[in-house]
Parts: sequence; structure tokens; C-alpha cells
Amino acid sequence: MGETLREDLRAGARLFDAGEWWEAHEAWEGPWMRATGDDRHFIQALILLAAALHKRWHHGSLAHRNFHKAAAYLDRLPPEYGGVNLARLRAEVWAALHDPALRPRVED
Repeated sequence: MGETLREDLRAGARLFDAGEWWEAHEAWEGPWMRATGDDRHFIQALILLAAALHKRWHHGSLAHRNFHKAAAYLDRLPPEYGGVNLARLRAEVWAALHDPALRPRVED
């Protein structure tokens, strides 16, 4: 992942970390449209994870389809991608889907 793309993703990561999941989703749309290959899979997974959390806590959805779609993209990637531990991120999002006090983080 190039430094320019990494910079483009940071604004969305800050929003995601603050629980502003819809805004993070929107911030990642532009980089996703320009990305290819594994970078595109990674960003798609981030967008889907943000959407899953937004739908859960803003719309009351108990269906976690977006989480499972994101997991399929994450399964295509190495254990760490773009400086993010993907197993930790997946576990944190899953926990946050069940308890709003548990906020997942993209950035450390």
C-alpha cells in the first residue's frame, strides 16, 4: 500500500475510531474507487465493517450481513494489511456489534 493511499485512508480511520461509522464509510468511498487488487479488497472490507456498525447502532439491525461480507474480503488478505491487524479488527467489530461500549479501532 502506497503512502498516498495510506494518507487518504487516515481521515476515514479517525472517523471510524470515533464511532462515526457512516462518515468513515463515505470518506473511504473515493480511495476505494481508485484502488485495485488487495488495496481495494482492504478498503471494501473497511467500508462494509463501518456499514455493519452503523446499521446495528443507528438502525437497530440485528442482521450482520455486512460483517460477513467484510470477512470474505479480509480472508483474501494477509494477517496484517496497511498496518492493521485484521484478526484484531474483525474481533473488535464483532464485539462492538454486540456491545456499543466496545469501540473497534482501525488506527493505533
